[in-house]
Amino acid sequence: MSNDVQKKENEPLRRYGFNTPQRLFVGYTLAVLVDLTVLNLFEEYWSYVTIQSFTISLAAAILLQLLLKLSIAAEHHLANYFKSKEGLAPKIFRGFSTYIILVGSKIIMLEAINILFGDKVVFSGPLNGVVAFFAVIFVILITEITVSKIYFALEDKPDKK
Repeated sequence: MSNDVQKKENEPLRRYGFNTPQRLFVGYTLAVLVDLTVLNLFEEYWSYVTIQSFTISLAAAILLQLLLKLSIAAEHHLANYFKSKEGLAPKIFRGFSTYIILVGSKIIMLEAINILFGDKVVFSGPLNGVVAFFAVIFVILITEITVSKIYFALEDKPDKK
């Protein structure tokens, strides 16, 4: 019997596997919830992050997740382009473009939040809030990676016979 199907005596057959759309839905929902949690913890415990309401933080979390995924996709696309090239120059361009995308995208995210939410979401402190925003983004990324590692560590192991 496969790993995602279990049958006990007198119980109906149950499927526990997820198809791709279900995995994407669960993955993105979990990522938004992680972002939402991190945003609200920063809002509650650090005076450099101010968010007007839970609803605003939910909208900001969705926006951040969308922009994070877009920036990571752009970085991977460009990295794959440079990986296909021979020589030292493409390696240098890959490193430089990765840095520009990863740092530049955070500035774009901060500006998108400023445009869409105005004074309802405020990152303040050093460098006009850039330090606070980068701290939030890095904690979001670290938390998402940690949750992902836990998720995959809990994966069913093949039965050893």
